[in-house]
Amino acid sequence: MKTLNILKYVFAIFGACMLAGAFAIYSSTASFLERSVSSQGTVVELIRSRSSDSINYYPLVQFVTSDGQQVEFQSNSGSNPPLYDQGERVSVLYELSSPLAAKINGFFSLWGGALIVSGIGLVFLLIGGGMLVYGAIKNRSNANLQKNGVEIHASFQGVEQNTGLTVNGRSPFRLVCQWQHPQTRELHVFRSENLWFDPTDLVSQERIPVRVDEGNLKKYWVDTSFLPKLAG
Repeated sequence: MKTLNILKYVFAIFGACMLAGAFAIYSSTASFLERSVSSQGTVVELIRSRSSDSINYYPLVQFVTSDGQQVEFQSNSGSNPPLYDQGERVSVLYELSSPLAAKINGFFSLWGGALIVSGIGLVFLLIGGGMLVYGAIKNRSNANLQKNGVEIHASFQGVEQNTGLTVNGRSPFRLVCQWQHPQTRELHVFRSENLWFDPTDLVSQERIPVRVDEGNLKKYWVDTSFLPKLAG
C-alpha cells in the first residue's frame, strides 16, 4: 500500500529534521552561555497560560543588569506545577547587548527545548527508520528465498484479514496455506505477505507454491505472483 510506504519515509525524514532542529537549539544555547553574564533576579509573577488541553505557568523575572538597568522578562519555559514560586530568587543569564533575551539559569530553562524536540525526533526516526530497515531485511530475505529456497506446494486453506495492521481504517489480507513435512509429519502453516485487496474470489488452485529454507522452515515466502496486481 502506497500510504504505508510513504509514511515510513515521512516519519524518518521528519524525525531527522527534528533532531537537526534540536541540535540547532543546543548549539544556540551553548553559544548563548559563552557570551552571557550572570545576575540575580526575582520571580515577580507566575503568568498563567492555557493551551487546548493544559495550563502552564511561566515565571516573570525581574533583575538589574551590570550597568544598573532594571529588566523584566518572561521565561520561555512553563510548567504545571510551576518550577518557581512568586518572590523566589533565581540566577539569571543574559547578554550585555540584549538583556531582554535573558534566561533563568536552570537546566530545563536552558536545555528543555532541545530535550523535548530531540525526544520527539528520536521517536519518529526510530519508527520510520525501523520500518525502513525491517522492509529492507524482509525484501532481501524474500529475494534470497526466491533464488535459493526449495519450492513446495502447500494446501490452500483460505484468506484471513491481518487485523494487527491498520492503515486509514483498512487492514490487509493474507493467503493461508498448510503443508505436512513428509519425513517428520509436522504440519506447517504459511501466510503470505500483506495484500491490500481481498483475493478470496481470485484463488482457483488448491495448492500454493511456497519457497522455504530447508534448514529453517520458519523462513518462507508464499508465491502470490498468480494474483493480479493492485492498481496504483
